[in-house]
Amino acid sequence: MIRNVRINLFSTSLILICIGVVMIYSASGIYAWERYKDGTFFLKRHLSFIAIGTLLAFLVMCIDYRKLKSWSKPLLMISLVLLLLVLIPGLGREVSGARRWFRFKFFSFQPSELANLAVIVYVADFISRKTDSLRFFWRGFLPPMAVLGSVALLIMLQPDLGTTVSLGLVVFMMLFVARVRLTHLLSIALASLPVLYVLIFNVPYRRARILSFLNPWLDPKGSGFQIIQSQVSLGSGGIFGLGLGHSKQKLFYLPAAHTDFIFSIIGEELGLVGTVGVILLFIFFLKYSLEVIKNAPDKFGYFLALGLVLMIVLKAIVNIGVSCGILPTKGLPLPFISYGGSSFIFDIVSLGILINIARTGEYP
Repeated sequence: MIRNVRINLFSTSLILICIGVVMIYSASGIYAWERYKDGTFFLKRHLSFIAIGTLLAFLVMCIDYRKLKSWSKPLLMISLVLLLLVLIPGLGREVSGARRWFRFKFFSFQPSELANLAVIVYVADFISRKTDSLRFFWRGFLPPMAVLGSVALLIMLQPDLGTTVSLGLVVFMMLFVARVRLTHLLSIALASLPVLYVLIFNVPYRRARILSFLNPWLDPKGSGFQIIQSQVSLGSGGIFGLGLGHSKQKLFYLPAAHTDFIFSIIGEELGLVGTVGVILLFIFFLKYSLEVIKNAPDKFGYFLALGLVLMIVLKAIVNIGVSCGILPTKGLPLPFISYGGSSFIFDIVSLGILINIARTGEYP
């Protein structure tokens, strides 16, 4: 049974990746030709990301995932160092006021993606070792919160609120499933609300995003432009779409068409049928992933798989929600589909770890 689940999980993810390859080429071809005089510029880079991600996933699958327990703290320390280094002018690459990337020729590495994985591995390891102490504040709840707070602070300095909130939600859900006292979780959540309010409404561009989400037509040529163009793209596709390659919004109307808003291009070219198909594939991914979690051979594997699945599914929900205009703009790519560099690579690595856990669960 678990072998079929593993095969279905891989097949579903592969279909999503193939859809991504086709849609990235369709969405970026004209823009790539205009900017780089090469219509396949982003396609070729994305294929290289697939190759790198596949290699790393294969390496992860070749080892026993339980060895990650001994690597959890070193991996976390490396992530913290990289998050610090990326903030240093000259080392970190700054784009639109955000310093989130290291630039290596054709590849940009985002250390926050490694930090997401490192925190999930650390929390899964902590839960598996400290099960009896989780209901105590100082011994069981404070250590993972201190780690989360340290990583979140460094990511916020980049700044990147979307990744910070997503990681926080994933860790909170992992601890909730681990039966940490609900009062502990609620106390931290309530204490963070004033901070979140200040981070959103005291920063002009974030405040503009919220206001444009509530009513994008207040500033249709400014902060509301992306949401309006995204909804136009989705609406113009109808049921069956305009046809592959026939999107009009990708002609310099919809910003980030091949990254954050690729779901909108899917809706325009493949219609309601295409968008529902993608959503169903993510539902199948969640279904098969839950089977992997349920059949995990140990507590570490259970919570590691839970954290990875929560991160991927949460990013998918946020991306689709933003494209449809039911969530504020967050800048999170659509897993397995969007052109995303290090984000895409770590999604494939996460898939490799899930398959590793599933394979180990097949032979406990």
